[in-house]
Amino acid sequence: MTEFFIAAASALWLGVLTSISPCPLATNIAAISYIGRRVDNTRSVLLAGLLYTVGRVAAYLGLAFILVSTALSIPQVSLFLQKYMHLFLGPMLILVGMFLVGLIQVNLGGGGVSEGLKRRVDALGIWGSLLLGIVFALAFCPTSAALFFGNVMSSLKAESTITLPLLYGIGTALPVIVFAVLIAFSSQALGKTFNAVSKVEWWARTVTGGAILLVGIWLTVQTLTRGT
Repeated sequence: MTEFFIAAASALWLGVLTSISPCPLATNIAAISYIGRRVDNTRSVLLAGLLYTVGRVAAYLGLAFILVSTALSIPQVSLFLQKYMHLFLGPMLILVGMFLVGLIQVNLGGGGVSEGLKRRVDALGIWGSLLLGIVFALAFCPTSAALFFGNVMSSLKAESTITLPLLYGIGTALPVIVFAVLIAFSSQALGKTFNAVSKVEWWARTVTGGAILLVGIWLTVQTLTRGT
């Protein structure tokens, strides 16, 4: 029970960290601002932010559910994971940790939002934020991909197809809701909060990445020790 509680808290934290990482953070703010640019009342901006958030949560939950449930439902894959997952878990956590602390960097050219997507979003009106949330959630940045993959690994280990992916999705939603409120009520407050979050994010990501890296190294050493 304690192990699952730790996994659940970790999933929620990884979701929050995903949402406040530089690339997703800027994307979230830009998306909500884009949706709300033609809206002249606070309530509609908040609704747009909520729908965008629901889209992101649904995308993360759906993708993680497919990956985890598929891996656990196919007998050969399930048996392979039960037998060999402990061998791969340590090295994989090391890679995730190295991404988070910046030891590995991957620069991907951002294509932005296509004109076709903009037209679809505009045509849907306030409901376009739901579509935008799904699309932007699946447009992984290197850091968000590493965090998402780390949560998938945790879900596989705990054999959780719903709870841990859902908590991760909820974690990604919390900062988005806060920024939607700030966009609706005060652009000046948004700027101050963005700067504060950007500073906190570096420390949070570095500490989390360092912890994951150490755990990965410890698990790897334990595995090698058992094998000798």
